[in-house]
Parts: sequence; C-alpha cells; structure tokens
Amino acid sequence: MTTSENARKPILAANWKMHKTVQESVDFVTALLPLVEGAQGVDIVIAPPFTALERVGTALAGSAVQLAAQNVNPEEKGAFTGEVAPSMLEDVGCRLAIVGHSERRALFGESSEFVARKTAALLERSIQAIVCVGETLAEREADRAFSVIEEQLKGSLALVPDDRGGELVIAYEPVWAIGTGKTATPDMAQEMHAFIRAQLGKRFPSDADSIRIQYGGSVKPDNVRDLMSRADIDGALVGGASLDPQSFAQIALFEA
Repeated sequence: MTTSENARKPILAANWKMHKTVQESVDFVTALLPLVEGAQGVDIVIAPPFTALERVGTALAGSAVQLAAQNVNPEEKGAFTGEVAPSMLEDVGCRLAIVGHSERRALFGESSEFVARKTAALLERSIQAIVCVGETLAEREADRAFSVIEEQLKGSLALVPDDRGGELVIAYEPVWAIGTGKTATPDMAQEMHAFIRAQLGKRFPSDADSIRIQYGGSVKPDNVRDLMSRADIDGALVGGASLDPQSFAQIALFEA
C-alpha cells in the first residue's frame, strides 16, 4: 500500500437495523467491550436502533467504541412525525450516522437528492456521514453497476462543500449481497472500491486518497480479513454478523 492508503484507519461498523431492545443493546455492549479492549489502529462503531441510542451511548462512555445512528432527517425541527433531527443525534452523543442505505432507498423511496440533504445536515453538526451506495442484482446483470454507483455518488454528495470531503465515509453495499449470504469476491469488491475512489478524486481531488470506503454485504469473521487486504477496502458495514458480540469482535479485530 502507499503512504496515503496506510493512513486510512479501518472503520468497522455494526448496523443492527430493526433488532434489539434497549436492554438487549446494553447487554451486547457489556459483552463486547472486554473483547475489544485495547484495540488499536481501528475505529469500531455501533449503530443501534433509535430507542437504544442514549443507553448505548452511556454504556460506551469512556471506551473507544463510537456511537452512530442508522438514519437522520435533514430538518432541524418541525412537523415531521416519527423523524429524528441531527441536533437530537448530537444530543445523545452520536459521532456518526448512516445515510442512503439501500433499504432506505428501496423500501422508503429515498432519493440521492434527499441523501445529499441529510449528508449536508450532518456535516453542519460535525457528525460524520456514512454515505451508502450500491447496485441491485438486475443493475449488475445489465452491466449498469458502475453507472449506477457514479450517479448515486454524484447525487448523494452534491451538497458537500469541496473542502470537506475528507470528513466522509463511503459504504459500498452491493444490494444483491445484503442478507443473502452472497458476497462479492474480494476482487469484485476491490474493483468497485477503486472505481468509487476514482469518482471521489474528481469531486474531492485533495481528499480522495484519505476518504475511507467500507464494504457492506454479508461480511463475516471468515471473510473480513480477505476483504480488508485489498488496497481500497478500508472497513466494513456489518449487518447480521454484528448482532452477536463475539462475531462482531472477531470482525472488528480482523488484524489481531
């Protein structure tokens, strides 16, 4: 790896989606922290459901594990029933938030333009955005994977100031590999990650080499090391395998 590649600190994030009660979330953290105590050279992140954010944040206090939200609304306040504002995430100690996840795009009709507003709103609060992009199986089979990713990146990052690209994390999640047990081969993932970095180079020429790009799609303890060995894969956004503390610890400590 080059010096700039070595400078990118791996980031391993647990996205629990709609799983775990508040007590289950706290129990997870209680079990996880001793397993990852003293971990160096890696950022470990947990994104519990909204209901557990405050309690998980309290349980993580004093540790190196960071708290993230799974979503955000770009508005600061108002008549948006069921939504959560950036200031509310800041209030409970979130340092990161996931935006543009494929499930939000597919199930809730979120456009890249809406993702762009979320990303900009998070930056205003100095909350790091994990911006997700990814193609469906139909799009890949139609040889549209790269054009889809290019379009999603352009739209989702449109409102990021030119000098703040380095504050982002990008997560590439091939939709066909999420929760299916299928995983893009490390070479397939690297090919897309390199493409994403090239697109970031056009948008943020001075920051592209420092922006971390996660892979998300059926990451498990037995494949994380191979994925992370590729030059442009800087971490993982982990779904199902992050629901068990032992499993997630093995992923987070892939270099141990």
